[in-house]
Amino acid sequence: MIGAAGLFASLGAVAEEAKAPPPCTLEPGPIRTVTRVIDGETLILDDGKAVRLIGALAPRARDADADQGAWPPEADAAKALSDLVLARRVKLAFAGRRLDRYGRELAQVFVIDHGREDWVQGALLRGGFARAYGLPGSFACTHELIANEAYARTRHLGLWQNGIYRTLAADRPGEIMKRRGKYERVGGTVVSIGRTKSATYLNFSNDWRSDFTARIDKKVLAANPDFDRSLDALTNTTVVVRGWIERRNGPLIDIADPSQLEAADDAAASQTEAPKEARPAPPEGAEPSAVNLKSL
Repeated sequence: MIGAAGLFASLGAVAEEAKAPPPCTLEPGPIRTVTRVIDGETLILDDGKAVRLIGALAPRARDADADQGAWPPEADAAKALSDLVLARRVKLAFAGRRLDRYGRELAQVFVIDHGREDWVQGALLRGGFARAYGLPGSFACTHELIANEAYARTRHLGLWQNGIYRTLAADRPGEIMKRRGKYERVGGTVVSIGRTKSATYLNFSNDWRSDFTARIDKKVLAANPDFDRSLDALTNTTVVVRGWIERRNGPLIDIADPSQLEAADDAAASQTEAPKEARPAPPEGAEPSAVNLKSL
């Protein structure tokens, strides 16, 4: 187990990325104390509200069809989160969708520690205790989230030592279909691009009726025109798609945000340092109802 101090290690410097996206901008939220940790991604605050750590997907027993409470990566993630935040002051920050379907707040969380504000999601991802993901309306900070995940993944830290979380091969649709309903990374070479009135499809074989496919809805393409224009150049390119496995003819991942489609890991695997600026800037201020540490 990596301690809290190790998880919050400072980011190393590397050459600046010429086309790095702008840093994630967040809206300030309240400052509260964490009273309970439910699991590897859910907190209870001193005002009784539940918070889901959006962007950092904790391991669950169902990932491996294991018995509840009997999956070590799940226990490790909950322990790591407890070490970081339990009984400590945290600042919430928001971007996009604010609540999930269970009424939990979807927030980026920062631990306040001697004048610093340390990013909890980034720490969990860098330690290999979670995977980067997003939800429709909640894909903020994906560049920073994926960069921190890649740091752990290329070093086989935490859950990345476990074969359950390996990248699946796109040319093995039978194995992918066994993971239906689960969050996965699937890698392979794009054979063709198919466009219809409602969506664009990345086909990973000539038999799209039974093999793995990635789908991008026209609304996603309309909201991301540069991404749309880049897709036709992907033929014969090796990519990784992340998302929940569905069955539509063969196995399929529905891409709701460009961050779900990545280049292959060749460059990331040779990385020796964490990416520069791989965290959002903690927002200044807090909601009027929040406990303000400066006034204590």
